[in-house]
Amino acid sequence: MNPEANKWYRGFATIILCYAALGYGLMLDEERDSNNFTAAVGDYVVFNCHLDFPHEIPIPYILHWNRESRTIFSWYQVPGYEQANSVLSIAEDYAGRIHLLEGDRPAQEYGQGSINLTNIRESDQGWYECKDLRDRASVDDNGTLFIRPSAIGDLGEYTCIVTDNVGDQQSASAFLNVQYKAKVIYAPREVFLPYGKPALLDCHFRANPPLTNLRWEKDGFLFDPYNVPGVFYRRNGSLYFSKVDETHSGSYSCTPYNELGTEGPSPSISVVVQRPPVFTVTPQRLYMRKLGESLEIPCDARDGDQSQPPTIVWFKKDGSPLSQERAILNGGNLTIERIQEQDRGLYQCAASNEAATVVADAELMVLNVPPRAPYNLNANTSKDSVTLTWVPGYVRPKMEYAVWYRPTDTTEWKTMKIPSKKITEATILNLTPGREYEFMVLSQDKHGDGMFSKSIRVLTQSKNESLEPPQNLKVQVTAEGYLVTWDPPSNANIKLYVVRWFRGSTDEHLHGRAETTDTFYLIKSLEEESSYIFEVSAMSQSDDVATSEQFTLEVPAYRRNRAISMGIVAGVGFLAAALAAIWWSRKRFCQPTMNK
Repeated sequence: MNPEANKWYRGFATIILCYAALGYGLMLDEERDSNNFTAAVGDYVVFNCHLDFPHEIPIPYILHWNRESRTIFSWYQVPGYEQANSVLSIAEDYAGRIHLLEGDRPAQEYGQGSINLTNIRESDQGWYECKDLRDRASVDDNGTLFIRPSAIGDLGEYTCIVTDNVGDQQSASAFLNVQYKAKVIYAPREVFLPYGKPALLDCHFRANPPLTNLRWEKDGFLFDPYNVPGVFYRRNGSLYFSKVDETHSGSYSCTPYNELGTEGPSPSISVVVQRPPVFTVTPQRLYMRKLGESLEIPCDARDGDQSQPPTIVWFKKDGSPLSQERAILNGGNLTIERIQEQDRGLYQCAASNEAATVVADAELMVLNVPPRAPYNLNANTSKDSVTLTWVPGYVRPKMEYAVWYRPTDTTEWKTMKIPSKKITEATILNLTPGREYEFMVLSQDKHGDGMFSKSIRVLTQSKNESLEPPQNLKVQVTAEGYLVTWDPPSNANIKLYVVRWFRGSTDEHLHGRAETTDTFYLIKSLEEESSYIFEVSAMSQSDDVATSEQFTLEVPAYRRNRAISMGIVAGVGFLAAALAAIWWSRKRFCQPTMNK
């Protein structure tokens, strides 16, 4: 195993992980310190990355970890100023699983840019790179960013942030699209395919512009899946074998192309067809043991090709670790000594060779274990009843529940058994309105009473008093229209108000209706020379309704009155103008006679 990678075989499927650490002062597409190693599904692995600072003086830097041209983790650090350090981005499928190694890392073994990838998945297989921009990037006096030379990993969005003396900031962003010929970035020397099962042969490449063609060769000749039964192209150019047989073994290579061309074919990939392991002894489906007893679960397998024996690993299906003190593996057999409650669950025996992994399941049920307490107890109340719901501690055969309850002002508890074992809900009836009660749920099985849930206290709803109607209903004429206002009832929690207005002297002809949660409503227009009746109904949260007294409004003929007023004003104005004209004419043309 490579000393720069840590792994523990707790899973049954293994994946290939590869990475290159690119230090300070190196071009991003130059690869050094490349490592290939395997890790088990569910394990963790450490990717090592040493950072070489100029003149050995730590300076601020941005670290990128990329997987096959996609940035999965980026980190900004200012040495000596921890408050400025921050994670810039984490890919969604790596969230919570990827972290920088903390200060307890061995100084000589792992570099400052090393990361720990945990809970490894099969989809994590691929090529990983540690990169930094510092040596190739510079900023001019006018703020221009130069990257010389550009590299594959530089593709992305860049943001320029300008800060003035008072701390105000402005920013602008631009996307850098780095194009290059399609190139193979990784090719395993040897790949094992499982005989008789589906399999994939991947071509690990990068291409921008996107891939336009991918050529496969086998043993030096063109390998066209369209002419080979049972072999198909995947969208990413991988070869899919629907059922592997001996004819699929050989030496393969792939050559990717895009609009700019290709960097050439991959190194030769030796494909070996190997038969999967075969179980010779399988465990029972179910084991039942009491606390403190021991159990041996048998399991054995042989290699399908009768060559080297397969690797046999035991693990719990829920991912919890086996006890290091009480779980003993002898050959393929698993022995659990002094069984405890946490030993219950599903176990898997996994037999693996280079081609495939086969598994066999076994369940251990621990007897004489009291059930765990129910949890997440919730309550919905009404006037005279409470409905409880809860979550079981864990599901066991013949599990029963009982509800314990009492008024909080008494000490006497009452119980109600739940008739069905699968029901996790109960309604307690005939309670007193407006009274506080305390509830608990007890889980029971044939071995004992078990445990109580945490208690909760709830208050039943009070009896509804008669809902009072809205008071002081008024309608005022404003510049915007007719404003209807009222005072709310004083004894209820109102859900909404309904405003109605009727045209005429009776409430038989509904002219308009509106709903509101306010204590006012604006009616923009009403017909003139009409009489209107207004009323407001209040609706409570329990859907009780109370209606106010009616208010009558006479709407005058505003338009006719306005026309008459304007006519009078116009007539007076015309008369004044005529009189002024007569006066001016007489003054202009009629001269007074002079005595000679």
